[in-house]
Amino acid sequence: MSSGGPDLFVICKSCGSEVSPYITECPYCGNRLRKRAPKLDRGGRPKEKPRKARRAPSPSLGPLRRGEIPGIRIDSRPYATAAIVLASAVLFILLRSDVISPRHFVVAGDAVIGGPSEWWTVLTAAFSYESTGYAFVTIAAIAVFGWLLERRHGPLVVLALFLLGAAGGLAVVWATDSSLIAMGGNGGALALVAAWAVPDMLDLRRGREIEGDLLGAATIAVVLLLLPVVVTTADALAGATGLLVGLLLGLPLSRRRAG
Repeated sequence: MSSGGPDLFVICKSCGSEVSPYITECPYCGNRLRKRAPKLDRGGRPKEKPRKARRAPSPSLGPLRRGEIPGIRIDSRPYATAAIVLASAVLFILLRSDVISPRHFVVAGDAVIGGPSEWWTVLTAAFSYESTGYAFVTIAAIAVFGWLLERRHGPLVVLALFLLGAAGGLAVVWATDSSLIAMGGNGGALALVAAWAVPDMLDLRRGREIEGDLLGAATIAVVLLLLPVVVTTADALAGATGLLVGLLLGLPLSRRRAG
């Protein structure tokens, strides 16, 4: 029996007698009614269990669709950057361990003993290194700025910038210096650094606040430009060519991003 408050009695399931709701055993048959007596408040009524407030479902956003927000690119894995880094690391290990001959991975001029290299070595030499320090600095710069650019513009832009900066820089040196022996992707790394920095440099010139670390990018660029001082196979002209490629292509890329 109930009148809007606590029950006045309960029915014993064993003998059917009406008994008090505040006892644990039936006084008539000894049947166990509950494990323990209910807790009473000051008014002598059993305490009711507090009801848990239902939380409102937290708002959530679905996955970003392509072209949903202008200027924002869908996050994806940096496949192009990873491919460049992996190819460079594998070739470095193979060359250092003398598993493969460096003949087809070095750009050599006409005056070099053994004759000039084939034209296509400007592509293979862009991924090849003979110095540990040269490889570490260049590949690290490619990994960082290639990943940042790939998030902005996608893998094709990163591949184009690297090949134009690295292979293009080596091709310029091959065509102008008959005594060169060059290899490595310092030109490609500088192209990526410069293309990444162009939007922030334009914003800084217009008096806007920037989010990128231009000072850090400039420091890395200076280190890459000075590599030919300590590494004989790192060519200064190849690096300068890559830097110019990055600056020139960075302008239309920055407009594309703003649009």
